[in-house]
Amino acid sequence: MTLLQIMSEQAPETVRLRTDDLDVIRKELLRIGVRFERWHAARRLPAGTDDFTILKAYRSHIDRLSAEGGYRLVDIVRMTPTPADPGWPQRARAARETFLERHVHDDDVVRFFVAGAACFYLHVAGQVHAMVCTAGDLLCVPSRTAHWFDMGECPEFTVIRFFQKEDGWVSRHLPDSIAARFPTLDDLLATT
Repeated sequence: MTLLQIMSEQAPETVRLRTDDLDVIRKELLRIGVRFERWHAARRLPAGTDDFTILKAYRSHIDRLSAEGGYRLVDIVRMTPTPADPGWPQRARAARETFLERHVHDDDVVRFFVAGAACFYLHVAGQVHAMVCTAGDLLCVPSRTAHWFDMGECPEFTVIRFFQKEDGWVSRHLPDSIAARFPTLDDLLATT
């Protein structure tokens, strides 16, 4: 379920808004300069669809957004549990921890969720906007917007990423991270 929860940076327990209404989400995010859209594939994609087929199914959306934002590079990232792989839990935990600290990028953060779910926490103007993205959600966060990302205890998602520069994914961590004071993705989903 796509969800937006807005909290005070000083008091995470103070929830200003919690909604799954896509129109409300779009309007609230637009207020802080963040673009939110819903995309639909040209055809149904079964689980395990290869990257080429995914890109082909969303080609018209990808081309439009790339032209609008000057995104020259597009790729796909998957976090998929592999129970047969004994190293999976450690790799998943390490990947999650990498993004749990507040940071910024010099490139826009543009992600389209093909499958699964994760949460972007946008720290803007004294508030934290926890945006739980699910399949069909596009989120475009302007460069240098303070944020962190939680993929949950058991990450599972497939996303299309857009970049203006090859090193656009490189982040700079910010001092005094507030991330640990806020509910995790798993917490947010448990209260729905």
